[in-house]
Amino acid sequence: MLTTRQTLSVKIIDLNYLGQGVAKEEGMIIFIDGAIPGDFAEIKIIEQKKKFAVGKLIKIITPSADRINPPCEYYDDCGGCQMMHMSYDAQLMCKKDRVINELKRASVNTEDVLINDTIGMNTPFNYRNKTTFSVSRKNNEIIIGPYEQGTYNTVDINNCMLQSNYADNVIALFKKLMKKYKLEPYDKNSGKGIIRNIVLRSNRQNDLMLIIVTAKEEFPNKDNLVNDLKSNAKEIKTIVQNINDKKTNLAMGHKNITLHGKGTIEDYIGELKFAISPETFFQINPQQTEILYKTAINYADLIKDDICFDIYCGIGTISLMAAKYAKKVYGVEIVEQSIINAKENAVINNISNTEFYAGKAEEIIPHLYKNNIKADVVIVDPPRKGCEKEVIDTINDMQPKKIVYISCNPSTLARDIKLLEAGGYKLKKVQPIDQFPWSVHTECVCLLEKK
Repeated sequence: MLTTRQTLSVKIIDLNYLGQGVAKEEGMIIFIDGAIPGDFAEIKIIEQKKKFAVGKLIKIITPSADRINPPCEYYDDCGGCQMMHMSYDAQLMCKKDRVINELKRASVNTEDVLINDTIGMNTPFNYRNKTTFSVSRKNNEIIIGPYEQGTYNTVDINNCMLQSNYADNVIALFKKLMKKYKLEPYDKNSGKGIIRNIVLRSNRQNDLMLIIVTAKEEFPNKDNLVNDLKSNAKEIKTIVQNINDKKTNLAMGHKNITLHGKGTIEDYIGELKFAISPETFFQINPQQTEILYKTAINYADLIKDDICFDIYCGIGTISLMAAKYAKKVYGVEIVEQSIINAKENAVINNISNTEFYAGKAEEIIPHLYKNNIKADVVIVDPPRKGCEKEVIDTINDMQPKKIVYISCNPSTLARDIKLLEAGGYKLKKVQPIDQFPWSVHTECVCLLEKK
C-alpha cells in the first residue's frame, strides 16, 4: 500500500493525456510531472487517491533514450508546452499511441482499420499564427507572457519559440509603450488597471493583428499608443481593442473596437483566401492545416452530385475546399461572426454553391434533415467536447455514405465513433497529424463508411 511522502524508484511506462509520466507500483497507477516513458526515476508520493496516486519527480536515475534538454529557457515555468523534454520523434509516436489507446478504451472496432503514423513537421518551431499572453505586474515591473503551468500567474518572457520573431518584437514594443504611457495592468483581485491581455494573430506573409484586451473601453493615451505601435512595427496591419469587463479568466470579451486597419487580416489555405476576425477560429498551424484539410477532402472523396454537410464549419475553410468537388455544401457554426466571415470568404473566392447557418449544430442539423435536406457526405470538426448527441443521432438517421471526423481530442473522438458504429458505420482510416508540436494535443482525421 502506497503512502503519502513515501519515496520510490520507479520505471516510467507510459504518458497520460496531460503529458504526465505513468508508473505502476503495488498495483497502483502513479502520475508524475516531468517524467517520460523509459525514465527510471526517484519520486515522492504527494497525493493518494482511491484509484491512482500523484508523485513528484525527485531525480532521474537513468534517463529515457528519448529524453532531451528542453530548447526553451521558459519551459519549466510556462504552461504552453508539456513535452519539450522528449524528442520530437518520440512525441509523434506517443500521439499515435494515444489515439489507438482511446479507441480501444471506448471499445471501437479497430480490426482492419488503417491507423497511420503521425505526420509531423520538419521544423516544429515558429508555427503558431495566434498567441495569447496575459499582462500583469510583478516586483513593480510590467510582465507579459503565458500562464504558469496549472495557474493564472504570468510568466515574463522575451520570446516564444512557437511564434514568429515579428510577434516577439511586438510584445517587447508593447511592454515598452505601457511604461511610456503609464498604462497599468489589470489586477484581478482589486479590479484596478486597464490592460488584461494581448492577442497576436498573423498570416503567412507575417502581417499581424494586435488585439489589446482591456478592462474598460476608455483609457488614457489610446491614440498615442496606437500611433506608436503603427510607427514602430510596420508588420501590424490592424489593431483591435477588445473589452472584457467581467471577473473571469477568459482571455477576451465580446465587444471589439477597430483602432487601426480593417479589423481583419487575410490568409490562404491552398489557393483559397480567408478573412480572419479577432474572435473567429482559424487553425493555428498553417503548414499542418493544409495537410489536415487536404486529408479530410481526400477522405471525403466527393463527386459532383454530392450534398455535403460541414458541421462546426468556423469561417468556412473546409466548406469552401469541399465546394470545388460537391454539388452543394451546407456549413453550420455557432459563432455568428464566423458565419459572417464564411459568407464573405465565399464571395472573395467566387464560390456560389455554399450555404451557411449561424446557430447550434444540435438544432440546425436536425432542422435541415426534417426539411428533407440530406447529406451524402458529412464532415465534422467539433470542439474538444466532441459532437452533441442530437448531431450524432441525426447523422445516424440520415445515413450519409461517408463521415469524415476531424478531432482535437482523441477521447471524445473515440466516444463519438462508438456511437456512429452503433448507427451502422465502420471506422476505415485514421490519420494523426501534429498540429501542436511540443504539446500533448493530438489532431486526427478519421474516415467512416456505412457497413
